[in-house]
Amino acid sequence: MRRRQDSFRIHKVRRVYDREQGKFSFNISYSTAVALTPRTRAVAEALGLGVDEELTFPVLDVELKIGPIDIVYVTGDSGSGKSVLLRAIKKDLGDDAIDVADIQVDRDKPLIETVGSTVEEGLELLSRVGLNDAFLFLRSFDQLSDGQKYRYRIAKLLGSGARFWILDEFAATLDRDTAKIVAFNLQKCARQQGKAVLAATTHTDLFQDLNPSVHVHKRFGKEITVNYYPNIAPAECSLVKEMRVAAGSMGDWRALAVFHYRSHRVPAPRKIFVLKRGQELCGVIVYSYPAVTCFGRRLMLPKMGMKELNAKLSNISRVVVHPKYRTIGLGSKLIKDTLGFAGTEYVEMSAVMAKYNPFAEKAGMVRVAMQEPPKEALKVLQVLERFGFNRELLGSSRHVSETLEGLSQSQIAELKNTFARFRHTRFSKSFSYHLPYGTVQMYRRQIQDASLEKLAALIKICGFLLQSKAYLFWSKKETRESS
Repeated sequence: MRRRQDSFRIHKVRRVYDREQGKFSFNISYSTAVALTPRTRAVAEALGLGVDEELTFPVLDVELKIGPIDIVYVTGDSGSGKSVLLRAIKKDLGDDAIDVADIQVDRDKPLIETVGSTVEEGLELLSRVGLNDAFLFLRSFDQLSDGQKYRYRIAKLLGSGARFWILDEFAATLDRDTAKIVAFNLQKCARQQGKAVLAATTHTDLFQDLNPSVHVHKRFGKEITVNYYPNIAPAECSLVKEMRVAAGSMGDWRALAVFHYRSHRVPAPRKIFVLKRGQELCGVIVYSYPAVTCFGRRLMLPKMGMKELNAKLSNISRVVVHPKYRTIGLGSKLIKDTLGFAGTEYVEMSAVMAKYNPFAEKAGMVRVAMQEPPKEALKVLQVLERFGFNRELLGSSRHVSETLEGLSQSQIAELKNTFARFRHTRFSKSFSYHLPYGTVQMYRRQIQDASLEKLAALIKICGFLLQSKAYLFWSKKETRESS
């Protein structure tokens, strides 16, 4: 049988659990063996390497102490043996370890259906790796870029339940800013879940964001350096230190409005602030004048006229962060750093995403209540579902338009009568953006005269109303007293 001309051979991998330190001690010896053929023999003789049956070159000889909650950062040049080290540890750990390269993917389903056991868990896991654009949730794996596919695999890894997460060539396909964000979120999630990370890469710029408890730097041959550090999570992503909050404009909002899941039109803006990294626009927050009514407000404030409300209360109507910089706490930073500059004693916010991501609470706002869908929207929904509309797709222009076009004239008439009967302020507002919204009789006439395009817009508004929202509140006085 012909011998393989070169192969890696494990001479020793021994794992011992140190109870006192709570760590596994890995003793790993690795070498590469090259069988002698006439050609390799000639080279060996010419270089004075000897002419034994095979040549053996040492690659790795090290003792590593790795605990089940350590963050291990392996760096070194390409070909120095980083992958060899990870493979040896992975083989020894067996089913306790999961390799991101082995993650199985569902190529055709929307991402939100393939990650996590619930919608909330799926949103959180995808957000952790930067796949948190509202439209990305609905894309399939094959519709992602190479960098997004890598982040998707990491999201699946985070939800795997395995004790050791192994990532070779970690973040190699990502730009360096995104790599730092992914590194920061990876270690954060691992430390929260009590998992261990073993990440190897040629890049040395992720140290601050991983903040490893074990750093292995592998050079060529047997040369290797191992350093141990306290297992402490970094306070923030390194990129945040390069950002500043400043006054903004409607132009700044328009620049990022495309990345917001709601309408680009904002109600009566009072103040706008931006978050910038150098000249790069990273995020925008819009403070608006308060609406006439808002669920949850009555629990925090006495009844006030509009003049008094405008003087004392601001509403956070939009918070948007550029997709590149999401998941590193910038939404919280925008709110926290600007609440005191809103110019009013009180600030309120109603947000759908706040029930999945407590970014406003982290900034100092208090969640007061959850707003369930209004009865008017629920009544309209009953008719919509009877006519073939999917509640989960009411925000899709394509689904709404195609379903509307398939309705008969009698069904269109019944749908219009339903909207006319169950009038909601947001339905009226779609016909008259500025107050007053007109009389009931005027609204009903407008409904009957509405085109299919206008009816589709009303259905999308109904879909928005069907989403439960969190109501949050902030008081300048209470903040001063608590500090």
